[in-house]
Amino acid sequence: MRSIWNGAISFGLVSIPIKVVNATESHSISFRQIHTEDGGRIRYRKVCELEDREVSQAEIGKGYEDADGSIIPITDEDLAQLPIPTAKTIEIVAFVPGDRIDPLQMDAAYYLAASGAPAAKPYTLLREALKRSNKVAIAKFALRGRERLGMLRVVGDAIAMHGLLWPDEVRAPEGVAPDAGVTVRDKELDLADALMDTLGEVDLDDLHDGYREAVEEVIAAKAAGEALPAAPEPATGGKVLDLMAALESSVRAAKESRGEEPEEAAEVRRLPQRKSARAAPKQTAGKKSTSAAKKTAAKKTTASARKSTSKSAQAKKTAAKSTAKSTAKKTAAKKTTSRKRTA
Repeated sequence: MRSIWNGAISFGLVSIPIKVVNATESHSISFRQIHTEDGGRIRYRKVCELEDREVSQAEIGKGYEDADGSIIPITDEDLAQLPIPTAKTIEIVAFVPGDRIDPLQMDAAYYLAASGAPAAKPYTLLREALKRSNKVAIAKFALRGRERLGMLRVVGDAIAMHGLLWPDEVRAPEGVAPDAGVTVRDKELDLADALMDTLGEVDLDDLHDGYREAVEEVIAAKAAGEALPAAPEPATGGKVLDLMAALESSVRAAKESRGEEPEEAAEVRRLPQRKSARAAPKQTAGKKSTSAAKKTAAKKTTASARKSTSKSAQAKKTAAKSTAKSTAKKTAAKKTTSRKRTA
């Protein structure tokens, strides 16, 4: 990978020569501007206002426009001699836990490569120190004409640096959140938790840019003179009566998409009108009917058990009576036989 910046990491009295390379790349499809009538390319030319002629890239430099409109030329040599220690150095100023960094501050990402054999030992030392401490390094560096804030962390066997926005560059979320006074019930939170558990986790390597793939299909079809791919039908969902119904439907849909057996369909119902914000929600008819059904089933089961017990007791009494009668008959027969033999 081609380096975009060469310098050193300043780690106390330790200096680590490094090269900075981009850690990310864009795969987005870029388009050219064309003249719609004939397809001709629309180009932007860099023209000098004073000479009214196009100039090459080699003739173009930097300049600062002053308040009065005058231009002050600034060369790369001027920037290289800036009186700050971060002009060619990534200066580590602190080590903090990673969760101290607000993701809103995250900017571009870079890999820091050791520059030459002498940098291998101090580079490895810093990497292993970051690993063992479970911390990240906060640093200051100058890149593309301004001083920036950065965060160094370990990625695999390399040290990565994330550019950070300065704290005053992150806006406060004023006026973004909904008005206070919205109450979320425990049942709604339970369903939200169930939906989160059902969706589960995902391997980020399995995700892909579906929009880019669709654009590539359109480009390939037009290049081959074929019909464009048919657009999918927009999803038409039923009318959502309340938040609970939407959550329950989402849980069922998520389970079906994962091949799981959906549970019994949840009843979709309107939320009861509340008299006041403090009033507890009334028990719905669905819950009452369910409770009544359970009580009826329990009564039937108890009655059936009692009948079975009664029948069993009667059968035992009948069997006992039969046994007694049979025993009496045998005793009488024996007495008769004995009397006959005595006569």
